[in-house]
Amino acid sequence: MGQTLSEPVTTKDTAAGEDEALAWAVSNMQGWRISMEDAHQMILDLEGNSKSDEKTALFAVFDGHGGSEAAKFAAKRLHLALAGLDSYKAGDYRQALKDAFLKTDTDFFTEVDGDPSGCTAVAALLKAPKQIYVANAGDSRSVLGLKGEAKPMSFDHKPGNKDENARIVAAGGFVEFGRVNGNLALSRAIGDAEFKRNSSLSAETQIVTADPEIIVHDVTGEEEFLVLACDGIWDCLSNQQVVDFVRRGIAQGKELTTICEEIMTHCLAPDSEIGGVGCDNMTFSVVAMLGGRTKEQWYSWVKERVEKKIGWDTPEEIAPVF
Repeated sequence: MGQTLSEPVTTKDTAAGEDEALAWAVSNMQGWRISMEDAHQMILDLEGNSKSDEKTALFAVFDGHGGSEAAKFAAKRLHLALAGLDSYKAGDYRQALKDAFLKTDTDFFTEVDGDPSGCTAVAALLKAPKQIYVANAGDSRSVLGLKGEAKPMSFDHKPGNKDENARIVAAGGFVEFGRVNGNLALSRAIGDAEFKRNSSLSAETQIVTADPEIIVHDVTGEEEFLVLACDGIWDCLSNQQVVDFVRRGIAQGKELTTICEEIMTHCLAPDSEIGGVGCDNMTFSVVAMLGGRTKEQWYSWVKERVEKKIGWDTPEEIAPVF
């Protein structure tokens, strides 16, 4: 784990937005860490279209390590890289997300020469929203609340994973103590120049790669919300516990911003001596899938489903982490 403070910084930086189709909230907290290395980007209309059925939204979370520069750069540039790609303009969103991740990675090395930092990246592209595309590199994570049940929209990239390990070794690296070259606890990231120096290999086959895995979900109308968060949350709660926490908060009429702030408080360790869990920077975001409803109607819809136990039986309370 990283260095920690004597007391946590619990100030929360929170924001929200909405349009006819989606409502989002995001909050981040430094916690016990000596600096804040997370970043995010929340965009309801990537192209500036006025028609709600033509909008493309993009939501992304970046968890930095070894400094904050890579995460800040990715938050400022990933969406611009994406919107400018021919693959994006042609409607090939799967390819476009891959291209955007790799371009952002390359641009970071070109424009921020010598910076050693890196970051995870998990980005959700919602097309009007008929489909949800989630691209992931690293161990931040996205989960869909589908009729109250948690559907993973990404899977963590850890050095111990069979396929990840094979790429690392083939590129000349090794895994020790569950870390790339005994150092990095994740195996895909933007930045991390020291693991991408083999000029004979493609960007996708380096020891650490920014090449994202992409999951596509066809919207059916049962979707309630989408979550994107960094591992400061997932180290403490399972996918289903997170969906339960959010769903119960919605049923209680809490603002999305309040839910984001409360889940981080729920995950904050009471002290920094318990092995790192609950001591990381935290970023949590939730995107409400309004499905043709107003925000108020959406709240009532989710509340009714929770109370009548339609779909997943959401518990009254989420067990404490500590």
